[in-house]
Amino acid sequence: MAPADVTNEALRIDGVLAVSLDRILYATSPVIADPVRYALASGGKRIRPVLCTLAWRAAGGTPGHAGADDVACAVELIHTYSLIHDDLPCMDDDDLRRGRPTVHRVYGSERAAVAGAAMIPLAFSLLEQGMDSIGLPEPERRTARQELARGAGAGGMVGGQVMDLAGEKALVELPALREIHSRKTGALIVAALRLGAMAARADDATVDVVGAFGAAVGLAFQIVDDVLDETGEAATLGKTAGKDRAQEKATFPGLLGRAEAMRHAHEAVEQAVSKIAAAGLDPAPFHVVGDFVLHRDR
Repeated sequence: MAPADVTNEALRIDGVLAVSLDRILYATSPVIADPVRYALASGGKRIRPVLCTLAWRAAGGTPGHAGADDVACAVELIHTYSLIHDDLPCMDDDDLRRGRPTVHRVYGSERAAVAGAAMIPLAFSLLEQGMDSIGLPEPERRTARQELARGAGAGGMVGGQVMDLAGEKALVELPALREIHSRKTGALIVAALRLGAMAARADDATVDVVGAFGAAVGLAFQIVDDVLDETGEAATLGKTAGKDRAQEKATFPGLLGRAEAMRHAHEAVEQAVSKIAAAGLDPAPFHVVGDFVLHRDR
């Protein structure tokens, strides 16, 4: 896998996602369907579904399998719902996401909140369709459902969002900051990789090692996000720059300085790729995705 392959896979996921939405929204009222489509049509890095399909292939799954794509897109639905809610006035109150007005600026806060909530059961419906296509037996299906719920829920992403809000204008030390973002950012990335491997019926050791890679990538992703918030411009980022400082959030560069924060990010990814290799998996595609996360500009 070359760096361009990450972008190409993200573009492929965009096409798959559009088809999947037609399937799962066909009977849904436009009151909900329109903001859902708007949120998901805005592009994005699609790093979570890309990582899910990476783990699927690493564990022996056939590239481009429709069922694996559905599993990957289920993770993206969860991620995108979280962005809709994150942007609401009661949370980060942002006007720009992926280079376009945020969902609540287009459709109003009430419709945005409802559309975001509706995407959670839609994601689990898509997960079920994917597992049907793959032919996973019920015990593995139950484990997969639990994995997505854990990554998205109070012990994962949602819990991290709550901790992040509580940390505004407060003194947050490095261990606490790592804990916040291991949940807010990392938990769903971990779940994406573990789900990809589970879908391919990988053994527990393989599921665990790709999940550990996800934890490292999640940390690196958040560190780069924090740095870009300080150094990037809205036109490139596709979202409002400088929000962290304006809201007095604790950030990795704020605590460590930019150079030291990036050193932590690089070290985490390098160690995780080494563990992938030690587990007997091909480290090359994991290295490429890690580099993509570390060197992105948005």
